[in-house]
Amino acid sequence: MTTPASRPEILRYTAFSADPSGGNPAGVVLDATGLSDAEQLAIAADLGYSETAFLTAPPEGLGGEPGRAFTVRYFSPKAEVPFCGHATIATAIAFAERHGAGDLLLSTQAGTIPVTVKESPEGTLRATLTSVEPTVFDAAEKDVTAALDALGWSPADLDPAFPPRIGYAGARHLILAAATRSRLADLDYDFERLLSLMTALDLTTVQLVWRESETVFHVRDPFPVGGVVEDPATGAAAAAFAAYARELGLVPEESVLTLHQGEDMGRPGELRVELRAGDARVRVGGTGARIPEEPTV
Repeated sequence: MTTPASRPEILRYTAFSADPSGGNPAGVVLDATGLSDAEQLAIAADLGYSETAFLTAPPEGLGGEPGRAFTVRYFSPKAEVPFCGHATIATAIAFAERHGAGDLLLSTQAGTIPVTVKESPEGTLRATLTSVEPTVFDAAEKDVTAALDALGWSPADLDPAFPPRIGYAGARHLILAAATRSRLADLDYDFERLLSLMTALDLTTVQLVWRESETVFHVRDPFPVGGVVEDPATGAAAAAFAAYARELGLVPEESVLTLHQGEDMGRPGELRVELRAGDARVRVGGTGARIPEEPTV
């Protein structure tokens, strides 16, 4: 058990935005050695962000460059989650600011996640994670109906070109496409009803999308299972959605998608999602920034 003197450094970073007031905030603990599950959960709850990432020594045989391979666990304010994209990006940016750009290898509950951080000539850091191999599942009609009821949506609010599915790329997300931008913008759902459904279906978020153009999308992610109404930028859901769009032939097998998220929350962020021919995995990248701590009074 940690003592006040041994309390780890807790960093605050946003992911998918170079502006600390944009993107998705995450807690980052670059050395969580000795922290119990309860202590990690307490730190995540105290921060109140959708997730906090905790790094410890890598499992034997993971590989990767010495000093750049780790075990990572993710905690929401309510529970541990198997994988979190935005907290991975935030962690990689935080690590690179201290130890330099380059490759990281992360062992997560969902599988091994390679991450690459590159620095632009202007000094901006951009991190890109490579997902585990994704899977797309059918969504039962009754479950889609229940989700629409909880959201306050009708079947007519859906884009018929994007059939509902459950996508997985480290975590499960129900994918629903809005027919209009205004439908996506107007999000006022029944928290407890959606929480109950998502818990029963083992969903991490509901990925709500609207297509602006062939490769540009706007997305939102209700996240009641994490104890928050909405996730401002969701890397794991972005990977799941890209795999879904490719499998259904909605985007080219090899393409780069731009996902805008957080605009309707006042925290705009941008996710770059890459699909490569012959590689089932999905690459999700973005910038990040340290969030200044508020001065104590």
